[in-house]
Amino acid sequence: MNTSMREIDERTNLTGKSMFELLLFRLGEAPGTDRRELFGINVFKVREILVMPEITAMVNSPPTVMGVANVRGEMITVINLPAVVGCKPTKGLGILLVTEFARTTQAFAVEEVNEIVRLEWKQVLSAEGRGGGLVTSIARLDGNDENTRLAQVLDVEQILRDVLPQESSAGKSDVATPQLRLPPGTVVLAADDSAVARMMIEEGLKAMGVPYIMTKTGQEAWDRLQVISTQAVAEGKTVRDKVALVLTDLEMPEMDGFTLTRHIKQDSRFNSIPVVIHSSLTGSTNEGHVKSVGADAYIAKFVADELAATIRSVLTR
Repeated sequence: MNTSMREIDERTNLTGKSMFELLLFRLGEAPGTDRRELFGINVFKVREILVMPEITAMVNSPPTVMGVANVRGEMITVINLPAVVGCKPTKGLGILLVTEFARTTQAFAVEEVNEIVRLEWKQVLSAEGRGGGLVTSIARLDGNDENTRLAQVLDVEQILRDVLPQESSAGKSDVATPQLRLPPGTVVLAADDSAVARMMIEEGLKAMGVPYIMTKTGQEAWDRLQVISTQAVAEGKTVRDKVALVLTDLEMPEMDGFTLTRHIKQDSRFNSIPVVIHSSLTGSTNEGHVKSVGADAYIAKFVADELAATIRSVLTR
């Protein structure tokens, strides 16, 4: 096995240990300060890192789009990430991150790339309500020490939707979604840390006429299942009488979707509940791990019709 394949296997196997790798980079000085904060993105979303190639400016493009780059024969849109988040580069934009997620390929211009760090998901805390509209979570890079370095994990789905809304709307359907009837009294329990993802999931479930409970992390979903279980027992019922299906993202602070799925499938109270993983992390490697943790289906973000068809298929088996 060559070095590249070993690295891929090693990174992939981290999911079984509730760990992942975060690529750290800087975008320049934060607004109103001279600090150059650290930002991060899951390594699985990064296809390659390049020294900034020649950029061809496109007429009438959004102000945060620098243009397109010819990367190995593929025309890829280049987004000025410091401009998106309001940072001021002090060293210029010298690095290009080519990313693949949510069925799209795009590139982000950054000031510099620093390192790749290996973290446990419990080191990552939700940024919800902390003032960062484009940040899903905060990673504590050196454990729980009060002097630990912090990195902001960007909501790249939200950024892509803001900068290139036509790309984000590509998965929407003009065809009326057939209604789906759940067993009486049951709901879909959904978990996703991205605000834009939650909005799109809610739109899809509402279009199907499906009642749901939305949570923001795997830990929150797991905690909610415990509460539902207690309520069910008090009513002389089972959790399956209240939860028809769990729909979960993979990348989430505190507890990721792989861990949530394992917990559900290894617990006799919950293991009959179907689990569908809905993720922007596409590819055969992730799909293989989805099967290994016992999930009932995997669907890539964001195609409303496919999400509806997958949920319908799992519930009617």
